Amino acid sequence: MAAKPTTKASKVSKASKEPKASKTPKRAPASPAAAEKAIPSVEVHGARELPSVTVDGYSLQVRDKDGFIGDQASQTAFRELLERWRKRRRKKGDDPLGVLHSRDLTKKQLDLVVAAKHASEAGDIVHGAIEEFAQDLAYVIQRFLRQPSWERVERIVIGGGFPESDVGERAILQAAAILEEMRIHVQIARLSHEVDNGGLIGWVHLTPPPMLKGHDAILAVDIGGTNVRCGIVKTRVRKAADLSKAKVVRREKWRHADDKPSRRGLVDRLAEMLEDMVRYSARKNIRLAPFIGIACPGVIRKDGSIANGTQNLPGDWEADTFHLPSELRKKIPVISNQLTTVLMHNDAVVQGLSELPFMQEVRRWGVLTIGTGLGNASYTNRR
Repeated sequence: MAAKPTTKASKVSKASKEPKASKTPKRAPASPAAAEKAIPSVEVHGARELPSVTVDGYSLQVRDKDGFIGDQASQTAFRELLERWRKRRRKKGDDPLGVLHSRDLTKKQLDLVVAAKHASEAGDIVHGAIEEFAQDLAYVIQRFLRQPSWERVERIVIGGGFPESDVGERAILQAAAILEEMRIHVQIARLSHEVDNGGLIGWVHLTPPPMLKGHDAILAVDIGGTNVRCGIVKTRVRKAADLSKAKVVRREKWRHADDKPSRRGLVDRLAEMLEDMVRYSARKNIRLAPFIGIACPGVIRKDGSIANGTQNLPGDWEADTFHLPSELRKKIPVISNQLTTVLMHNDAVVQGLSELPFMQEVRRWGVLTIGTGLGNASYTNRR
């Protein structure tokens, strides 16, 4: 079922105007064979041209006087906002939210505060932080829509861990209302499946199609600044040729931020999680494709190295001597008696692609993943 937008569809603000297309000579229609050859293949890391969609951009970094604006709309930013509100309250007396730092308060604890039927000082503080964060999020979206790669975006899907909470849901709804007041008419939608599954399901649209033939499922990994998720994704292509019925049938989640592993420790644990998935598939007679997809923060080069954007991960992931796809291929060289192919892409791109089957009524769309940092990607559907 497609995600339901919280605002009505309309034209994008006047700030984003489509450049006039240059005149080109008319060409005769391509033959079916030629058209088939023209469809891009998905065989490189960080692929931008996919069979049914183009990734216009991701990891967009826009600056203002205070630095990168994306830093204002992350889950980390919300916790810092909340802490500032609490510091102002402490000058008048005791903090109604207790002694724990805001970054250590759980989502459940904050949700209980905002769900209380009676007004309270604690509720006022959290609601104040929500309103300020919503304004910051609306500002970030406004600035993104002015960028060439986000021009004429009609719908933005919100993913990441923040929307899982009642606090996050309220902030996103308020941001949508603020955008309407600013006369920025863009649909704000939520993922149509569990947030933890988005960075895994998206890989069915990035797996080279020949690898899916004769197989039921793929292995997928989603590496974030706080958690690592690993799972088995069944394509269920017989139920839906557009892969809209793809489903995570087994998932393991590790909150590595608590264990504080080294880079090597994280990779070793990830390999163990994948090996467990292989064993599970064998027991359940799931025919795994010889493929592993890795969703990871940062700008992913075609050779599978990472250019930048991994500051929330342990160790140096951008070093010339580190290549995560090769590391995992050494540890899991064969799947289903075939040599393993490992591909990597940006985590926001992959999470957004999980919504691809439900974005066919719009031409241009984007995704914002509100987690430890703010991930972003924008797309144009291929006609």
